[in-house]
Amino acid sequence: MTLPGSATQSPPAQAPDPHDFLALDDELDATERDVRDTVRAYATTELLPHIADWYERAELPRSIAKELGALGLLGMQLDGYGCAGLSATAYGLACRELEAVDSGLRSFVSVQGCLAMCAIHRWGSEEQRREWLPRMAAGEVLGCFGLTEPESGSDPGSMRTFARRDGDDWVLNGTKAWINNGSLADVAVIWAHTEDGVRAFLVPTDTPGFTARQITRKLALRASNTAGLTLDEVRVPAAAALPGAHGLKTALSCLNEARFGIIWGVVGAARTCYASALDYAAGREQFGRSLASFQLSQRKLADMVVDITHAGMTALRLARLKESGRLVPTHLSLGKLANVRAATEVARTARSILGANGITLDYPVMRHMSNLEAVLTVEGTEEVHTLSIGRAVTGIQAFR
Repeated sequence: MTLPGSATQSPPAQAPDPHDFLALDDELDATERDVRDTVRAYATTELLPHIADWYERAELPRSIAKELGALGLLGMQLDGYGCAGLSATAYGLACRELEAVDSGLRSFVSVQGCLAMCAIHRWGSEEQRREWLPRMAAGEVLGCFGLTEPESGSDPGSMRTFARRDGDDWVLNGTKAWINNGSLADVAVIWAHTEDGVRAFLVPTDTPGFTARQITRKLALRASNTAGLTLDEVRVPAAAALPGAHGLKTALSCLNEARFGIIWGVVGAARTCYASALDYAAGREQFGRSLASFQLSQRKLADMVVDITHAGMTALRLARLKESGRLVPTHLSLGKLANVRAATEVARTARSILGANGITLDYPVMRHMSNLEAVLTVEGTEEVHTLSIGRAVTGIQAFR
């Protein structure tokens, strides 16, 4: 008996691509592939040649903002107001290709688009959106997101920054810590307690009483501007308050957007570390043969392929859930926990293959390894995401 279609032969199977073992990028549509290729080309030609020097000097030139804006990468997942309005997958791919060069680059785009711009887009008035978003999308105006404080990291509800009414104005006092893009920003989205609960305010950084101090001596995310903010009797008009931002959940909704970018971004960092280790193992000889020919080296390379593939699958699945409206915060907790953990392990394993050469800036591995140690903490620590998943599967709150 001949089954229907049994005479049709499938094309011969191709050997796996060492850099996309399960051909996950075959799942992308034409627009998503265009975004991938455009960002990869820009990142490779314009950013990669300079990143080691920027990292060593602990700087990130503000000039890249307009380049990123011209590519449509700032707020690219938002609709209108000069934003590209692209899919979650397209945004994730941009994060992946930027973080393949350095986590600081993905962080720059994430803070601008997923935190500052997202807050204005989601919770701002129409007047605020029109005033700020087009210039921010073009990279002409930079924003930052002031939530974390010296004494309140994982517990933002304990923030001490307070805004009080004084006539028609608001007066803000407090301190924010670990604010990316803080000393580059033209406008800060500041979260503060008020008599009516947590609110958000748009504070131009040239407002009297506002001070940003760049944090120095960092050993990770060095190609990223990080600052502490001080607000000393900072007076802003009533129109500076974001009318839709009431309660801590509104702030956390923006953090969820940033977490999604991390889930994709770290796949790029891991991919770069693995590629560096694979090339090194093939060319480095010890005991008369290449490192790649030793069983233990192949075990390490195989483990890295497995971790990167799983992380890529997780990122893609979460993007499709997001696009279908089924993504919930605990999905992001799983993705952030799993993917950063996997990328960190890939970086450490890659460093071991490169030996002493792996700790120099001549290779990208140690730079990514240090960055990933910081990414493990930002946008929710490993512990917080673990407890979020635990609460989801048991129904029991274990935070307090």
